[in-house]
Amino acid sequence: MPTASNGSVEIHYELDGPSDGEPVVLIEGLGYGRWMWRWQRDRLTDEYRVILPDNRGTGDSDVPEGPYSIGDMAADVDAVLADAGPGDTEYDAVHVVGASMGGMIAQQYALDFDRAATLTLLCTSHGGEESVPMPEDTAQQIMSVPDGADERETIKHRMGPAVSDGFLEEQPDLVESIVDWRLAGDATEAGRNAQAAAVQAFDVSERVGEIELPVQLLHGDADRVVPVENGRMLAEKLPDSDLEIVDGGPHLFFVEEPDLVADRTRAHLGAHPIAAP
Repeated sequence: MPTASNGSVEIHYELDGPSDGEPVVLIEGLGYGRWMWRWQRDRLTDEYRVILPDNRGTGDSDVPEGPYSIGDMAADVDAVLADAGPGDTEYDAVHVVGASMGGMIAQQYALDFDRAATLTLLCTSHGGEESVPMPEDTAQQIMSVPDGADERETIKHRMGPAVSDGFLEEQPDLVESIVDWRLAGDATEAGRNAQAAAVQAFDVSERVGEIELPVQLLHGDADRVVPVENGRMLAEKLPDSDLEIVDGGPHLFFVEEPDLVADRTRAHLGAHPIAAP
């Protein structure tokens, strides 16, 4: 795997798709490894050059001492994009796609750096006091360990609020695969805690209106992790945005409805192509 350096922190990433395709960077959520993009990756790589970094604290990337900031992780993304271009070149313009914490990183990236050509933001928030917090019962479940549960059972328990009711029981083979992928590629406990501190401190509520890029917003109306009101607030503040509410969509709607998400993403990217250098 290629590696980019942001100061002393090494960020590992994958590349997929045609080397001359328009670049799309996919940024994952809190604690999640690159596996969470496997459905969109499969649906984009026929046309686009897909770049998949591991956030600091996750997968093959370094796990520096926390807490982290969303700004730290946006700078990590820029280090990857400076390294990932074909040959010895850098990407001047990229499509940026982020989900949950990854959507926060994407917003910060658009504010701090100048490579972003479009944003696609899934199930995310601009942070700050006016944002709608995670419900208390959700927070308790995703942090708890059931009595006598092993590691696999704990992952399933904690994942419950992020998926639709019945998903764990109705998709047992897929769920077991997801647990395998999470065990292999998710953040360490220290990395997850350091990322959580970054999410807690994130607040671009007063600046998000400065993002003048075309933005596609997708948010499930049954999201029990980042309530849908956060997507609506983003749509009101972003000057060039299009919000689609996914009927019945949970937090991980991009796992449960991959075709919908890929179709909307491809349409957004296709409507705003990156000009050849």
